[in-house]
Amino acid sequence: MSTSAPPSDRTTLRRKAHRAEYERSAVNAILDEAYVCHVGLLSEQGPLVLPFVYGRDGDTIYLHGSAANHLLRSAKPAEIEICMTVTLIDGLVLARAAFNQCINYRSVVLMGTATEVTDLAHKARALDILIDHVMPGRSVDIRPGTEKELRATILLELPMTEVSAKVRQGWPEDEPEDYDLPIWAGVIAATTNYAPAVTDPQADPSLEPPSYALDYRRPGAS
Repeated sequence: MSTSAPPSDRTTLRRKAHRAEYERSAVNAILDEAYVCHVGLLSEQGPLVLPFVYGRDGDTIYLHGSAANHLLRSAKPAEIEICMTVTLIDGLVLARAAFNQCINYRSVVLMGTATEVTDLAHKARALDILIDHVMPGRSVDIRPGTEKELRATILLELPMTEVSAKVRQGWPEDEPEDYDLPIWAGVIAATTNYAPAVTDPQADPSLEPPSYALDYRRPGAS
């Protein structure tokens, strides 16, 4: 566990506090390896949680979607309080007792006030950041968004002011009296593999896939 002080009471871990990680470098490593988050807020219809692709630029997270997206429309034009979560699964932990079955994981919780990015130049730059977060180097190879496309996209900016990570790694943690039971226990590691790139049938057959598509992998992934 990090010795840094948690940034807020809301992001201070209380249950299994020894698994907390408040160092920004550790938080960033998880955010940079993942690219899908879940965002929750209180809407007019009640609690709402939706998945989003995101991008990180320093201490800022960008979330984007269609202007027709209900969650993002809820943020217009005012600021909106949201909770964003990210989870990476590293393995299944099979214990000797049902109570101790668990998962090895790395997760981040980020709370804060998101605001809409309306400046078109800022929006275009932030969308490039988001594209490159998913596929590094892709933004310079593709056609930039038109003004019409930018206006049809809502982009939210979320500062990383209240954030913490929680990490569970290692073997099953069984009760002392259960270790002698004739029950197999251990860990099944989880990995994310990406298949080789397949060319669009309508593409120019003379075009070769770029290197980032041929050997795609996430930063920090084993």
